[in-house]
Amino acid sequence: MTRPPRSGKRLGYPAAAAVFAVGMAGTTLPTPLYGLYREQLGFSELMVTVVFAVYALGVIATLLLAGNVSDEAGRRPVLLAALGFSAASALCFLFEGGLPALFAGRLLSGFAAGLLSGAATVTVMELAPPERAARAGLAATAANMGGLGCGPLLSGLLAEYASWPLRLPFVAHLALIAVAAVLTWFLPETVASARVKGLRLRPQGLAVPPAVRGVFTTSAVAAFAGFSLLGLFTAVAPAFVAETLDVHNLALTGLVVFSVFLASTAGQALMGRVGERRALPGGCFVLVAGLVLVGASLLFTSLPLLVAGALCGGLGQGLAFRGAVAAISAAAPPEHRAATVSAFFVVAYLGISLPVVGVGALTLGIGLRNAGLTFSGCVLALALGVGLYLARRPPAPR
Repeated sequence: MTRPPRSGKRLGYPAAAAVFAVGMAGTTLPTPLYGLYREQLGFSELMVTVVFAVYALGVIATLLLAGNVSDEAGRRPVLLAALGFSAASALCFLFEGGLPALFAGRLLSGFAAGLLSGAATVTVMELAPPERAARAGLAATAANMGGLGCGPLLSGLLAEYASWPLRLPFVAHLALIAVAAVLTWFLPETVASARVKGLRLRPQGLAVPPAVRGVFTTSAVAAFAGFSLLGLFTAVAPAFVAETLDVHNLALTGLVVFSVFLASTAGQALMGRVGERRALPGGCFVLVAGLVLVGASLLFTSLPLLVAGALCGGLGQGLAFRGAVAAISAAAPPEHRAATVSAFFVVAYLGISLPVVGVGALTLGIGLRNAGLTFSGCVLALALGVGLYLARRPPAPR
C-alpha cells in the first residue's frame, strides 16, 4: 500500500528524478575509460565486453531477487541501498588494482541499477500530484536514460581535460552520490506499511501467461535488438572511435555515447504523438535505419555517420521500447503483469550484454571493424523482421 506524500519541507518528484539520474550515471561512467584500462592492464577487447556484461548480470540478479523489495521495505531505504552500491562501485574503480576490481565494480553497479530501475521510477511517479502524472512519467524516463548518457559525458570530459583521468571521474561521482543521499533522506516515504526488519529476498517467477506470449515475444525481441545497440555504444563504441575512426579525444567519445541515450529519451517522449499502435513497429524501422548508418560509419570510417547512427538508432530504440512496455502492460492480466514486465526486462538486459560479448569474441578472429559490421547486420535483420511482422499485426492499443 502507498500513501500520499506529506506536505511540508519534504522534497517532490524532481528531487527523486535527480537521485535517479545520479545513480544511473554511475553505471556508464567507465565507458570512455576502457581504452585506458586496456593500456594499463593489457587485456583484449573481448575482456572489455566481458567486464561490461557483468553489469547486466548484476541487474538481472537484482530484478529476480529484489525487483519488488521497495513495496515492503519502502522506497527511501531501497534508494539509499542503491546509492550505497553505486558508491561501492565507484570506490572499486577509484582504487582499481586489476581485473578483479573492475569486475567487482561492474557487478555492484548492476546491483545499483537493478534497484533503481524499479524503486526510483515508482518513487518519481508516486511523488507527483495527479495533475502532473504525465510530466512525472517523462521525468522518470529522462532521469533513467539521461543519467545513463551523462555518465560517459562526465567521465570523458574529466579524463580528457583534467588530471587523474582514471580517478577524478569517480571522485566527482562520489560527491554527486553524497548530494543524492541527502536528497533521498528528505524524500517523503510513500509506502504506508514499510518494514525492513524480517525482510526476505525471494526469487520471483518470470512466467508469461499463454495468452500474452504472442505480444510478449515480438515486444521482447524488439527490446533485445534495441538494447543490443545501447550495449554496443556503451561497451565497444570507445574502441570503434579510437581504433577504427582514429579519434582519440575521450570527451568526444563520451559525447557520442551520450547522443544515443539522449535520442532514446526523445524517442520515448515521442510515443504520445506517434501513438501506441504505431510506436513499436515504427521504432523498429527507425532502429534499422540507425543500424545502417552505424554499419556505414565503419565501412567508410566516418565519425559523422556514427553520430547519425547513434541519434537515429537511439530514437528508434526509445520509441520501440516505450511501445513494447505499453503493449505488454495492456495485454498482461493484472495478476500477472509484474511478472510479465520483469521477464521483459530480463530479455532486454540480455540484449545489452550477450551480443556485445559476441562482438568482443569476433574481434579476436576478424578484427574490430568486421566484428562491428557483423553485429550491425545481425541486429538489423532481427529488428527488420520484427518491424515487418508488427507492421502487419500491430499491437492492440490500451
